[in-house]
Amino acid sequence: MPSALRSCALGSCAFVVAMLLAAPSFGQAPAGGPPSVGVVPARTKAVTETTEINGRVQAIGRVDLVARVSAWLQDQLFAEGAEVKQGDLLFRLEQPPFQADVEAKRAAVAQAEAQLELANLTLNRAEELLKTNAASRSTADNARAAQRTAAAQLRSAQAQLRQSEINLGYTEIRSPIDGRIGRIAITPGNVVGPSSGALATVVSQDPAYVVFPVSVTRLLQLRAQFSTQGGLEAMKIRLRLPDGRVYGETGQLKLQDVSVARDTDTIILRGTIANPPLRGGGHELTHDEMVRVILEGPTPRDILAIPRAAVLTDQQGSYIYVVDDKDVARQRRVKLGQSTAETAAVVDGLAEGERVIVEGVQRARPNAQVAPTPLAPTPAAAQMGEK
Repeated sequence: MPSALRSCALGSCAFVVAMLLAAPSFGQAPAGGPPSVGVVPARTKAVTETTEINGRVQAIGRVDLVARVSAWLQDQLFAEGAEVKQGDLLFRLEQPPFQADVEAKRAAVAQAEAQLELANLTLNRAEELLKTNAASRSTADNARAAQRTAAAQLRSAQAQLRQSEINLGYTEIRSPIDGRIGRIAITPGNVVGPSSGALATVVSQDPAYVVFPVSVTRLLQLRAQFSTQGGLEAMKIRLRLPDGRVYGETGQLKLQDVSVARDTDTIILRGTIANPPLRGGGHELTHDEMVRVILEGPTPRDILAIPRAAVLTDQQGSYIYVVDDKDVARQRRVKLGQSTAETAAVVDGLAEGERVIVEGVQRARPNAQVAPTPLAPTPAAAQMGEK
């Protein structure tokens, strides 16, 4: 390469390197100067306090459909997975044997009625003859006993007829609740009975239960936290679905179990939440589905909020860096309230208006000079006051 070109190329490279070194960069302090950091002021926001706990959706009603008499399973009258109403006919068992038994029992009732009618006539005749001394008292007593026996036999025959009619009714298996029916366990053509197990299961859909365990310690904290806002019963329940979406309906806490599980030291809480049908069919919530239960306070509370990125943690707990009026970084131990992944709620250790280091935290050192640059509030922090 000619020396002139070589000199030009070297000169260009030197110029580029010089420009790169001279270019400003946030977070890199000038040589010998304090490190640059981004700060935001601590502000009071109206925050709805929340707590997330693992839980499950449970159907309020769940019924196993079991044959109550032994018979041939004749018909399945539903589509698996379909919505059913209370009283819908779902299965039909073979009926002719039970119908024949009903007819036989009706005949037995008719026979018993005839026997009772004859016994009544005999008793009346014996009592009339006794008045004229044309019959002995023993004859009248025997007639009275025969009449009572015939009456008892009629009641027995009527009871047997009623039982036969009940058994005939058992050949039609109907849904006892509104809900969705699952897959069939035994297909038509098989002989079924009380020991055959569930033919299918119906679970109610709307509303649904949400069941979740809470440690006793956490329960006491929640009780104290919301004691002035109506207690636990005033808390709202929302659900985070397995795909991360927050369910659109809001529920209420309805039940606290009466005992604590010894192995986990937790107590079961249960809420009720609406589960309306979707436009395309079905329901959003499914029995036994795992969800994240979001417990929300009934009313927002004013609380100091800062970006979560500002909070550091060590063995002693949580701390932040604040910048004083002399641009010196001060380490500050803080106590956090109910926080989210984006926003930390500070309940102790910080005053409103103090400048908190959010960017460049790793470059800050306790009691060291910094070069603070104000940052715009994050969207999450800006929206907290709108909840």
